Amino acid sequence: MRRRFQGLASTVQADVEIPDGVLLVRVDQVRYSRERQKPCYTVQFSVLEPGPLAGRGFSGRLYCTTKALWKFSWFLRDFGYDSELLGRNEIEDKSLVGLRGVVKISHVVVNGRALVNLDAFAPAGAWESISSPAPPPLSSELAS
Repeated sequence: MRRRFQGLASTVQADVEIPDGVLLVRVDQVRYSRERQKPCYTVQFSVLEPGPLAGRGFSGRLYCTTKALWKFSWFLRDFGYDSELLGRNEIEDKSLVGLRGVVKISHVVVNGRALVNLDAFAPAGAWESISSPAPPPLSSELAS
């Protein structure tokens, strides 16, 4: 038996709609979980820039294992997490929501599941220099 549900396809929005690259984002939601003895935060982001992708969302994982704390710390520092809480080794979920920063993402398939890798981070203030195209070469560089 086959059933048809109008609008069902529009509710399935894969992260693949957002291409690999560098994005200015805002943290919309965080959820802490322990998956297979690997504590992690699943972070839901909203794209702010570039303009054509603005408003779209995607999620990624930040692991909190001893081996991965360097990356989690990098994320917290560049997204402007409260340094006092960070100094006390504390993460307050509500304090993560609303943070803004730059993230470089790539897509991978692991064990048949499509995932978004959070490859790199930068403060939101760096967006202008990261996103702007390279300046044109000087006329002296063209002559050589």
